[in-house]
Amino acid sequence: MPLDHAWLLAHLPHQGSMCLLDAVVAWDAQHIRCTAKSHRHADNPLRAHDRLGAACGIEYAAQAMAAHGALLAAADSAPRAGYLASVRGVELQVARLDDIAADLDVEAERLSGDDNTILYGFRVSAGGRELLSGRAAVVLDADKLGNLT
Repeated sequence: MPLDHAWLLAHLPHQGSMCLLDAVVAWDAQHIRCTAKSHRHADNPLRAHDRLGAACGIEYAAQAMAAHGALLAAADSAPRAGYLASVRGVELQVARLDDIAADLDVEAERLSGDDNTILYGFRVSAGGRELLSGRAAVVLDADKLGNLT
């Protein structure tokens, strides 16, 4: 059963129009698939110069990763802040997202990790057409990494 926008608002730190996803439509321990239509909204907070560049799809994927983490967390555990530490191998197949008529299909797959650092592969598509893909490293509880300077 899909988890709706209200569930996302209750489980993600992103609020208001910055909560870009509409629903979680499928998930398991390794994967999550979400949908979004906010790429077409004129008030999308990521828009610049009256357009939404394709690289903004990375934020859609990052929010799917955060939702995946929330789904995997123990029900009685406090939410953990996650930070997108790096993205690699990003391939943009389009220049922008705001002119895509179909809803976005946002997928993330946990490739490896431990309880504090996770590597995800991600893909954003619409109407069966891949728009962007790549890998992202997510760090939870960055203060546990120690002094990085």
